[in-house]
Amino acid sequence: MHQSFLSLFKRILYALILFALLLFDVPSVARAEDAPGLDLNVRAAILMETETGQILYAQDPDTPYPPASMTKMMAEYLVLESIKNGKIHWDDRVVASDYVYFLGKDKGSRVFINQGEERTVRELFAAMAIYSANDATAMLAEYIAGSETAFVQMMNEKARAFGMEHTHFVTSSGYPEDDLGPYRPNIEGEQMMSARDAAILGWHLITDFPEVTEFTATPKAVFREGEKNPVNMLNWNKLLPGMPFYYEGADGLKTGHTSAAKWSITATAKRGDMRLVAVIIGAESEDERFTNVRRLFDYGFNNFSRVQVLSHGDVVPGYETLKVSGGKRKDVSLVTDAALHVMWPKGETIDVTADMFSVTLDADKAVAPLKAGTVLGYVQLKHHRYPLILEQGMGENSGPEVALVSREDVERASPIALFFRAIGSFIADLWNSIMQAIGGWFGK
Repeated sequence: MHQSFLSLFKRILYALILFALLLFDVPSVARAEDAPGLDLNVRAAILMETETGQILYAQDPDTPYPPASMTKMMAEYLVLESIKNGKIHWDDRVVASDYVYFLGKDKGSRVFINQGEERTVRELFAAMAIYSANDATAMLAEYIAGSETAFVQMMNEKARAFGMEHTHFVTSSGYPEDDLGPYRPNIEGEQMMSARDAAILGWHLITDFPEVTEFTATPKAVFREGEKNPVNMLNWNKLLPGMPFYYEGADGLKTGHTSAAKWSITATAKRGDMRLVAVIIGAESEDERFTNVRRLFDYGFNNFSRVQVLSHGDVVPGYETLKVSGGKRKDVSLVTDAALHVMWPKGETIDVTADMFSVTLDADKAVAPLKAGTVLGYVQLKHHRYPLILEQGMGENSGPEVALVSREDVERASPIALFFRAIGSFIADLWNSIMQAIGGWFGK
């Protein structure tokens, strides 16, 4: 009887709990590791926000897969970097080699460049970024580094500098290395890249060289326009305006496809002041590549916003000042040199408290004379609900950060003032030592 009563009581209690949950419709919290309802039938995926560097969704982000033409993002980065550094120029004319001609007549995306044909860097970059032309990519690689092997070595060095831990490049274009025969670059291994690394690369490309969208956002263009044998270049990124999978705000970056890689894309879209980078690796069809990346974008834009937790010029509680060595003033005020934001679910409040922040200061730099705006440390948000894209090895509490700078100038004190200040400090230290000793005697 007693056991039957307990059993009945438990059933009633469970029913009441279930009824309460249904009645109040408790909302689920959207987390990067358990985002609801995306149903992505792909090998890997990731979604990040570019200002904070936070990951909003991840599915198998660190397993390396063949990247196909997403490889060209690194080629694009190195070309733009070479132009910025003055190594090459947009109007430079480049001559095609035998290898370029091989890629132009073989297979894959190409603009049919002939042996000995001359084209400008701008023409070749457009063909690479818009039409994913393998021959144009190799032509730029050889022009910058002298050979594709040397260029690919540059690509791998840059990948290491970016913290891309699961990436290895073998060709400049993503063309299957085993199909190149005698033209295969002298690089060991297989071409691989993880979803996280693709996002890191896309993030650097769009952040360091925003002008890349002049090309990646172009739906169509003509190679050799007004000349013999023109090639109509239709952008492979069908998220762009006028395309079947148009997505508002999409302006890049790079698609990829081979039989081994399946259908992949590193895409970026901006709405208002928020830019997202989304990666899909290994979709089963071209259409699924775009429907899946649209789901990622919808999830990010519909469910998240950037929340400001510190304004530009704010003081961090507990870190209002820093001692200055050799100054007319003994300390300097510390303020943030930019606003600090964090990605957070829409409609959910975040309580800003002092214990949310981690501060590191560089006292060695606090030496007079000191100019206003000198970086003297960093304040970092300790919240790691949505981790950083480059968080590996940085600890659990890694989060978005901004610099702490001196608010005002601090002039150097005169030698006489420093002399008397040193005497005063010596006497104060001596007096404190004496008082501690006397206190110790009476304490015994």
